[in-house]
Amino acid sequence: MSEKETQASADAQSVESEIKGAEAAQEDSILALQRDLEAMEGKAREHWDQLLRTQAELENLRRRAERDLENAHKFALERFAKELLPVKDSLELGLEAAGGADAQKIREGMEMTLRLLAQVLEKHGIHEVNPVGERFNPELHEAVSTQPSNDQPPNTVVAVMQKGYTLNDRLLRPAMVVVSKASE
Repeated sequence: MSEKETQASADAQSVESEIKGAEAAQEDSILALQRDLEAMEGKAREHWDQLLRTQAELENLRRRAERDLENAHKFALERFAKELLPVKDSLELGLEAAGGADAQKIREGMEMTLRLLAQVLEKHGIHEVNPVGERFNPELHEAVSTQPSNDQPPNTVVAVMQKGYTLNDRLLRPAMVVVSKASE
């Protein structure tokens, strides 16, 4: 073999060796990319599962909140209603006893029942608005008429036709009142 042929053969082997090296490096790079891709796919699956679980938890929380709100609306008056039952029982007993009782005993029974009802209302934040002698307040009172008065200053409540009530400082029903006006 001639020197040129030997050199050409050596050059070819060198090029072939470089190509094999480049191919090996490329294969290593491809394998590394495949490993990275598999790792990223694993993370993506993990995040997808986490998203699905979170969505399911949120849906369960929403349903539970709806159910709790529905129950709160349904049974909001339960405690109040239970406390009113003895008042009803007392009224029924009073009616039964009224058959043969005198007027004084019926009156005493009604007064006891009224006290019992007032206690229940107070316990649940329902307060009476009975403004006799107070200055007229349109936020709490409803004037049904006026009456000339020398004893009371103008715009003073002189009589209550129907008591008003508040629930935790919020007006349930205004008091229907007669208001004084200056004498003519």
